[in-house]
Amino acid sequence: MNKEFIGDGIETKVNTSVALSGSVMGYGRAISIEIPENIKYPRNESFKSTLHFYYGEYISGIFFISALLFYTMFVPSGVINPLRCVFSMIDRCLKKTLDFCGAILGIILALPIFIIVPILIKLDSRGSMFYTQDRVGVNRRRRSRRIYRSEIGENNRIRERRRVDYLGRPFKVIKFRTMIENAEKHCGPVWATKNDTRVTRIGKFLRKMRLDEVPQLINVLKGEMSLVGPRPERPIFVQELSTKVPNYAVRLRVKPGITGLAQVNRGYDSSVDTVVEKVEHDIRYIRSWSIFSDLKILARTVLVVLTGRGAC
Repeated sequence: MNKEFIGDGIETKVNTSVALSGSVMGYGRAISIEIPENIKYPRNESFKSTLHFYYGEYISGIFFISALLFYTMFVPSGVINPLRCVFSMIDRCLKKTLDFCGAILGIILALPIFIIVPILIKLDSRGSMFYTQDRVGVNRRRRSRRIYRSEIGENNRIRERRRVDYLGRPFKVIKFRTMIENAEKHCGPVWATKNDTRVTRIGKFLRKMRLDEVPQLINVLKGEMSLVGPRPERPIFVQELSTKVPNYAVRLRVKPGITGLAQVNRGYDSSVDTVVEKVEHDIRYIRSWSIFSDLKILARTVLVVLTGRGAC
């Protein structure tokens, strides 16, 4: 509604809008509106939009819940903590680097020992200059591979590939010979004791200074041993001690070493009681291992070699 007012020579226009009452609804009033003909109604939803809707509302939700349950129930605890897993991988890489570089450097520095010691051994007694012996290394198989038995073939699926289970992988350790030739021909495999009559004169010096272990740097280069770790034991002693010493097989979960926490704290094995004490040190080393602990043990090994502590 438009109105005009003229007063004192001034013309004024006032626009007034009035809402018209419409049909009465339940609790109010609504004004009927005429819809223009040019407005287009939305078409029915396409298959693509319907697929997006169900994927976002149902499929992705079910997948997320299933992945969360699988991650919580089946993923190992070491992987659940990603930061700890990364640090563990870095430590393992550093340990392999330390073993390889340390073995190369040790062989270069020990070249005079590789030249002089074999000559002294040859002059002191008859026999070879080097001595190889069967030892048990890391156990890479934690459980039986034949979980599901098959009736096809009597010996194909049930029998293990290992004819004799040494609880680890056997290998040949290399040492300078410190005993007379064929020292175990009459007595069989026995532990070395203090003032052992089978040890030669030069052998006593090599054992005291731990120089008989120097050729084991070759085992480190071959990947059979590490610079630091539990000492490898002979197969016959491993089978015996695994039944007498609690948790003895735990020390076979890592590579054996030339030196270790048990070696810098204790001497050579002479009885089951000394083995029990050394196994405790080995397990403590495995549980709290780090690259810094290896460096610390290597530094302590230098002091043991210089003082000759724990030799027999």
